[in-house]
Amino acid sequence: MATYSRAIDRLGKFVDAAPEVSDTAQLLSLESESMVRLLARWERSLPESYSAGSQWPKFLADAVRILIVRRDDHAERGVEAGLSRFARGKALIAAGESEERDEFTLAEKRAMVRAAWNSVITLEKRLVEGWAMAGRGRHPDQGSWFSLPDLLWGLSHGEIDLKDISAALPVLEKWPPELQALVQHGDGSPVYPNTAKLRLNSQLVAQLYPKTQDLHAFRVLLVETTGHASEEVTSFGEGDVEFLPHGVRLTFVKKRAGLVRHRAFRDTAKPPAAENGGDDQTSTYDITDGPRREASAVVRRLLAVTAKAREKAPHLTHTLFVAARVRAGHSLAIDHWVPNGGPETRFEGWLASAGVEVTGEKHIGRLRKSTKVEKAIASGGRISAAADDHLEETFAGHYAQGTTLRVLSGRVIATAQDHWFHKAVEGPTVIAAEAEDALKDTEALKSLGLEEDQAEGIIQGQLDMGVSHCKNPYDSPFSPRGELCAVAPLRCLECRNAWILPGQLPQLLLFERHLENLKRRMPPKSFTALWGQSYVNLRAVLAARSDQELALARTSIEADRTELDLPLTAQVEFDQ
Repeated sequence: MATYSRAIDRLGKFVDAAPEVSDTAQLLSLESESMVRLLARWERSLPESYSAGSQWPKFLADAVRILIVRRDDHAERGVEAGLSRFARGKALIAAGESEERDEFTLAEKRAMVRAAWNSVITLEKRLVEGWAMAGRGRHPDQGSWFSLPDLLWGLSHGEIDLKDISAALPVLEKWPPELQALVQHGDGSPVYPNTAKLRLNSQLVAQLYPKTQDLHAFRVLLVETTGHASEEVTSFGEGDVEFLPHGVRLTFVKKRAGLVRHRAFRDTAKPPAAENGGDDQTSTYDITDGPRREASAVVRRLLAVTAKAREKAPHLTHTLFVAARVRAGHSLAIDHWVPNGGPETRFEGWLASAGVEVTGEKHIGRLRKSTKVEKAIASGGRISAAADDHLEETFAGHYAQGTTLRVLSGRVIATAQDHWFHKAVEGPTVIAAEAEDALKDTEALKSLGLEEDQAEGIIQGQLDMGVSHCKNPYDSPFSPRGELCAVAPLRCLECRNAWILPGQLPQLLLFERHLENLKRRMPPKSFTALWGQSYVNLRAVLAARSDQELALARTSIEADRTELDLPLTAQVEFDQ
């Protein structure tokens, strides 16, 4: 609704300022032809008042178009035909583009999780001590308005409120040391008398209930242990929690997508088989970086620290993130968590107070991306596993763009390239003309890495495949082990078993002629996919031969003393 209101307001101001406006009532009519031109000018002017990459201009333009379309769909309301076509057409401005947030580094994430656990422990200790102190107090009218236990007792039992405390206390200079120490700033900055009572009330409330800044730690831990978005881990209530013998089952609501999901998180490091036919999945993996990475432990502690606050606000059943704050009028408000109320209550404020330094934008969404990267790594790069709570397209377009996955992808690509490079290096073995005499000596061939029967087979010509000899046609990388190679001689130039002898140069030239014909008749992409490696290897072999050797080989071909036998499929390959 806010977007529609803003769009209408901006359109109205634009119309009011239009120089050609003479009859505003007529121009604003959706049945007027002039409204199309005015609306088009307004759309084109929207990006001028926003920063580069902002998506607001497109949002506002779409909002007005939607309203016009809905009016046009109403049976009793009219819209000018041209305006209707304009509203249903393509927007005149493109959607803004913004850079994807990068994930936190592993060191930053570890520091953040460690600080979150320390914050939780500090909060628990503070609340235990506060309620214990309140248990030792009594009503301030019977005790003292200067007594901290009595003030906490009155607040915890609802016998007094913050306004009573502010009215009963004198000026700051007359407070006892105990109360003055409570309002001192941690950095030693002075406490101003006009804000001392408000600060005291805030400190008293903080002894009994969690404040806004305290709950950032729980959000960090839940995002980290569950891998779910910030809006999901802060939007489940006590009725959405079911503790299992070794874990917890949570009901998540993702308002943006309108999804309700039930997920079980186990306490064990390795994800066991899911219950109920595998409907639930775990998202904790064997990646340790601090205290217990268990969602159940975080949820139990969150339930405990917010129990008293939730008792004061029984209407808040949709969330466990309930915090107490003091309004400017010295009244206590216990309501759902609002983490963006001011600089100190925001995520960056919590990072500063916890002493965690991070580079780049201080946004909780970067932590969510970090957990998704971990899940992608733990699942071996399977997008289906990493994108278990959204579409795979969302993962590929948003989460897969992080630095960690880009580096890992680069390593995978480099490893694959290195693998295929070594395969190419370990391809055919080429015997130079100078070593031709060795082809008549079994022992000389054995010294080159051949078995005795392989050497004999090459010498006798029993392993001649046409363009090369094969040291073992039953160990082909292109056919099942133990079966005769099914692709010779078409793939011999890509095979590690191939031995190319000087006497096979005429066949190689004929094979080159065959590949050149295919290259002319096939699409470049298809030729490269099918014959690219063979063609490159063949060109390298021929380039190593002397001009005299090539001339003699061509003479042999022209004298019809050499033929190249290829399977029938090789003659129709170019039609594929």
